[in-house]
Amino acid sequence: MPGPLHGIKIIEMVGIGPCPFAAMMLADMGAEVIRIDRKPVPGAATPFPSLGTRYDVMARGRRSLALDLKHPEAKEVVLALSEQADILLEGFRPGVMERLGLGPDACLARNPKLVYGRITGWGQTGPLSQAAGHDLNYIALSGMLHAMGRADSPPAPPLNLVGDFGGGAMMLAFGVVCAALEARSSGRGQVVDAAMTDGSALLGAMMYGLRAHGSWVDARAANMLDGGAPFYDTYACRDGKYLSVGAIEPQFYAQLLDLAGATDPEFLKQWSQKRWPELKAKFAALFATRTRDEWCALLEGSDACVAPVLDMAEAPQHPHNRARGAFVDIDGVTQPAPAPRFSRTAPEVAAAPATPGQHSAEILADWGWSQDAIAQLKTAQVI
Repeated sequence: MPGPLHGIKIIEMVGIGPCPFAAMMLADMGAEVIRIDRKPVPGAATPFPSLGTRYDVMARGRRSLALDLKHPEAKEVVLALSEQADILLEGFRPGVMERLGLGPDACLARNPKLVYGRITGWGQTGPLSQAAGHDLNYIALSGMLHAMGRADSPPAPPLNLVGDFGGGAMMLAFGVVCAALEARSSGRGQVVDAAMTDGSALLGAMMYGLRAHGSWVDARAANMLDGGAPFYDTYACRDGKYLSVGAIEPQFYAQLLDLAGATDPEFLKQWSQKRWPELKAKFAALFATRTRDEWCALLEGSDACVAPVLDMAEAPQHPHNRARGAFVDIDGVTQPAPAPRFSRTAPEVAAAPATPGQHSAEILADWGWSQDAIAQLKTAQVI
């Protein structure tokens, strides 16, 4: 069964980080996504050695057309492709696509219905828009990084999940699908400006609301959801592995105490915030008495809200993940499966990542180029 975005045609100007992730999400849902790769430079060093290989998971599910974007004819190829596309995605610094002659004005002139999705850290406008940066910088500006980590440590980098992927790629994917739906009724495309600073701040909507209410303080590990509460944290077990505990609601907390054998009456003072440090020490001592798997045998699957902290080797093997098919194997690489799930238009398993330029001639033929025109592009070393 084709996925829910079957029939949507997308051009992805290949970069790193959030733009490929957004394109992967859209391809996972059945959209036809054409990756515009830059022509490979033999022997060029890269800090990202998985790119262009089967381990480049974010490149799955789409074909690759490699172009020499410095060649004038390459610009015409992209513009001609954009005439047939519903969406174009790019993740370069503001102004780069304009200098290539492929900015929104040029593309929308050729296809007024095109949705032009742009993803950057700081956004297309603002005093920082031309500055370099990475995920950590963007979430720092949003107020979210300050809230993460232990009280006695600097803010902890949460991988690049919050800025690049949550606040960036997912907002871009959401934005271009929204704009594509609107274009169906209006007949007009538009530019979607997805900034990781904006998206990261939006992910913190609940925390900003709690702070305004006076229920959140600007200190790490001092709030209910940041590791400050004894009933919402991770604990080391006897074998050095960890258990996550999230028993917030009183009935869930009561079940945790019952099943764990926590009989000390001090545990009943769940919402006495001044006693939280003492209760955390008691929980730490309790959980250190058994191995992680022993605790899971006792608590997992109950309403005590407990789950093991799994590493990336363990997660695909967990019975719940296996039952849901949360991970798939593509060309020998175990990776997260497409999400979310659909009852009727479940997308097919994604194809393995393409090497740059693997489908250049095939894509152009499918999108209307003649064999003579393709041969001329090869001769001119455009593709």
